[in-house]
Amino acid sequence: MLIIPVKEGENIDRPLKRFKRKFDKTGTMKQLRNRQCFTKPSVVRRAQIQKASYVQGLRDAEEN
Repeated sequence: MLIIPVKEGENIDRPLKRFKRKFDKTGTMKQLRNRQCFTKPSVVRRAQIQKASYVQGLRDAEEN
């Protein structure tokens, strides 16, 4: 459960922004989306390898 303290006379936008930031950091929505359908472990590994190679390519391009 997320608890966001709201100060006296504070505009509602600031606590709402803090809530959104905390909610994103917990990864709740990401977890819910992953649980909606089953993904085979081989597909997950393949996606991780593709992402790693993409990031490595970006780093190599940045070095040059």
